[in-house]
Amino acid sequence: MRKALRWLLALTVLIGTLSTAGAATAAEPEATGTTDIKERLLSIPGMSLIEEKPYTGYRFFVLNYTQPVDHRRPSKGTFQQRITVLHKDTARPTVFYTGGYSVSTTPRRAEPTQIVDGNQISMEYRFFTPSRPEPADWSKLDIWQAASDQHRIFTALKRIYSENWISTGGSKGGMTATYYERFYPRDMDGVVAYVAPNDVVNEEDSAYDRFFRTVGTKECRDRLNAVQREALVRRAPLEKRYEAVAAENGYTFDTIGSLDRAYEAVVLDYVWGFWQYSTVADCQDIPADAENATDDEIWTSIDTISGFSFYTDQGLSPYTPYYYQAGTQMGAPTITFPHIEKKYVRYGYQPPRNFVPRSIDMEFQPWAMRDVDTWVRHHARQMLFVYGENDPWGAEPFRLGKGARDAYVFTAPGMNHGANVAGLVAEEKALATARILDWADVAPSTVRENPAAAKPLAKFDAGLDKRDVERERTLRP
Repeated sequence: MRKALRWLLALTVLIGTLSTAGAATAAEPEATGTTDIKERLLSIPGMSLIEEKPYTGYRFFVLNYTQPVDHRRPSKGTFQQRITVLHKDTARPTVFYTGGYSVSTTPRRAEPTQIVDGNQISMEYRFFTPSRPEPADWSKLDIWQAASDQHRIFTALKRIYSENWISTGGSKGGMTATYYERFYPRDMDGVVAYVAPNDVVNEEDSAYDRFFRTVGTKECRDRLNAVQREALVRRAPLEKRYEAVAAENGYTFDTIGSLDRAYEAVVLDYVWGFWQYSTVADCQDIPADAENATDDEIWTSIDTISGFSFYTDQGLSPYTPYYYQAGTQMGAPTITFPHIEKKYVRYGYQPPRNFVPRSIDMEFQPWAMRDVDTWVRHHARQMLFVYGENDPWGAEPFRLGKGARDAYVFTAPGMNHGANVAGLVAEEKALATARILDWADVAPSTVRENPAAAKPLAKFDAGLDKRDVERERTLRP
């Protein structure tokens, strides 16, 4: 009986902690007796402080928030999810950002945060360490569970940050913002999704092949294709070098299966990786005569762009959650290599299953992306999608149908995976900025009368507004 009472008490405490209404919003100044933002944040049930970092004009907090492993069965265990709060003023709008991976614990502003001069909440995606349940039930890593993480965070913080909210993210983060809007369309007042792939039919990837036939200039494409081919022609001597590097660094290849598989995966990522992170101007760094280049020149070019460490067990391990989702819901691209004879390509683009430990079960759900795509086409409201003209991931973008309202898809000319509003042509840049300001309810009267006058409300800050796209050399958004 005593054990049963202790269990019941523990369950009552857990359910109280996980409540998304009432208790989770108990951070009102009347309830806490304080207006200090740290105290208000920490008065939220389940919220705890990791550290506070100073930044002029803001307060920046790294926090843990208690989340249920399964939002459908919240009594079945919890985990600690990291979030950060870049606090400016509760009277300002708030931007909800996620990159779809681990969260940065360095103060940064996403572009919409600078545009609206607001606060920013940043979320670490579930199952990226340290925000991973222990033990990890991988079946609970799906787009609905992750969207429900965001919904609970929003619900907990909305009573503190009561002005308008905009969600945003780049690449997998842009996908995350879109999925969140699909499942919880009443939470946000606007969505800005950058370079978000939309792999509706996983088995149909011809759009990527068409992209690589025309991207950039012919001279640049020919240089890249020649180096990629040459790396496979010289497979034997370059794999010996790879073996030496692996031995020196302690690299292993249990997940992908062999050094040979890893070598080819790195080489086949080369052209994609170049266009994802580089520009036509960077073609000058690619060997111009691959056949007569030295082994060292071929190796260095491949390693610089693709990275020979990334298909090792050590390189893949941090991204197991991404590859799991790619292989269960989000899909992954497959492209052909018409410039390389078949005898040199042993495996082709390998599926996500090859990058996830075999101890983790995976089963693909083809309806997941079709559902999101259909919803966006017919129900998108106050959503902006931004793509880069030379970014391979934009070959399969989100598109809008007749049912969309106040929603836009823009492409930044010449830009790669770092495409943003600032890189759009003048008319689209002004319109996008004006719509973001309006969604946040901070558009000046001059902008309402003339959208062409729209510009960010906050001045550029070199520390906060670093816009360089982070180079990650595994093939992932």
